[in-house]
Amino acid sequence: MAEKPIALKLAEKQREVSVAEFFERNRHLLGFDNKRKALLTVVKEAVDNSLDACEEARILPEISIEIIEMGPDRFRIIVEDNGPGIVRKNIPNVFARLLYGSKFHSMKQSRGQQGIGISAAVLYAQLTTGRPARIKSRIDPNHPAHYFELHLNTQRNEPEILKDEEVQWKKEHGTRIELDIEATYQKGDQSVDAYVKGTAIVNPHATLIYTTPKAEQLIFARAIEKLPKEPQEIKPHPYGVELGIMLKMIKATESRTMQSFLTNEFSRVGPQTAKEICEKAGFACNEKPGNLQLPHVEKLMQAIKDTKIIAPPTDCIVPIGEQLLEKGLKKEVAAEFYATVTRSPEVYRGIPFVIEVGLAYGGQQPGDEPARLMRFANRVPLLYQQSACAATKSVIQTNWKPYGLSQSSGSLPVGPLTVAVHLASVWPPFTSEAKEAIAHYPEIVKEMKLALQECGRQLGSYVNKKRRVGLERERVTIFEKYIPEVADSIASLAGITKSRIQAALAEMLAKNKEFIASNTAKIEADESDEPENKIKMTVKEEE
Repeated sequence: MAEKPIALKLAEKQREVSVAEFFERNRHLLGFDNKRKALLTVVKEAVDNSLDACEEARILPEISIEIIEMGPDRFRIIVEDNGPGIVRKNIPNVFARLLYGSKFHSMKQSRGQQGIGISAAVLYAQLTTGRPARIKSRIDPNHPAHYFELHLNTQRNEPEILKDEEVQWKKEHGTRIELDIEATYQKGDQSVDAYVKGTAIVNPHATLIYTTPKAEQLIFARAIEKLPKEPQEIKPHPYGVELGIMLKMIKATESRTMQSFLTNEFSRVGPQTAKEICEKAGFACNEKPGNLQLPHVEKLMQAIKDTKIIAPPTDCIVPIGEQLLEKGLKKEVAAEFYATVTRSPEVYRGIPFVIEVGLAYGGQQPGDEPARLMRFANRVPLLYQQSACAATKSVIQTNWKPYGLSQSSGSLPVGPLTVAVHLASVWPPFTSEAKEAIAHYPEIVKEMKLALQECGRQLGSYVNKKRRVGLERERVTIFEKYIPEVADSIASLAGITKSRIQAALAEMLAKNKEFIASNTAKIEADESDEPENKIKMTVKEEE
């Protein structure tokens, strides 16, 4: 009997791989590289979900974060919010099924995107401690609170419900999740502490109550009582659609003609623009989308490139804003000077985005160390992969010497400075699923550098003014020290009494001190919250 072909033997081993099984084996892709990072990732995913839920429901967020040390390398993480809650039937899928969510197909700004984060945290807890996720949620006072204990079946990427019951809960609406994980806790720039502080800076409308593993409670109170404007969902822009996506859209559309397909499925395409695209592509406006083959779609893509189409609408993104970013910085970073800039919306690959930059200079910050860089995307702090991020590249490529800071080639500037860079976009181009760094798109890097330069000019005006006042004060101090000797010399030469000369010199010195005090007061006024910030006004007039 002939031996079975090797291909048949290999075919017997081939089977479908569940997405949950894939991430179970490759959890580092989701931010679970090590125990310290795992603690941050779990907290981040839960808090991001809570903030998104509260904002969608137009509720001012109040989020409690508690980390309890259960033993060596074992922690319990509890995140509770005052959001709208989750309906009972959706709770298992939201928390224990990967790639399940409402934001992947939505073209508007949000923190979550792929429907992976919180279910990946549940998977990590299950892998490292074997304990189920414990979720409590309530949608309003007239409905009961529901309590679930869940595992994630990785072979089928489905939730396993271990417990499902109604419970008493004083909260009128909201969600609470408890996870036991294997992790380590350390303070520093890549810790949960830094994440919570950064989140408070770029979400000044949120109150965060954070209890550390050392049982220290930190309250980050909201700075404003107003929610950010709600982003509006938009349709994709033709410039950002690739050939394969276009084929998929044509196959799925219910439009009967190509003209109606282009106007109904895309933003910024009106009847006249659609007619122009069809003419350049070489087919009639009333052509049925189903009749198009690959060569026709290739011509359509080229016609779109050759047609001038208005940039996509920008109401799908909601930047923090200059005033609120400054308030957030002042709330959490002690400094003597603040400057913020929000750029006008721009586009990469048909996707709108806005860059914002804030600077905090002086105060108790170290003056002989590199500037502290804080990176954000859609109001979420990015704490890892700093060197791979477009924000870092932009700061390094900006020349900080004209703004009063020293800088070595290829390095961050040195001085008592905190730099905050924020990207707001429908779809931030992260370098990995862990969402830790922004990809180096030329359009994004260019906007970041322009924003940094705008803030830098304001900083340069302040630093130079402060330096001039300091030099004047030093000259006055030296002059005051030698008044007796100068008076003595002039008296012997001019034949005037020494006391009279000393009185004249003292009067001149008093006027100089008054001038210095006046300039110092002006600088201090520029540091205040008052609208007549003279340094900023001068810079804007120059621009």
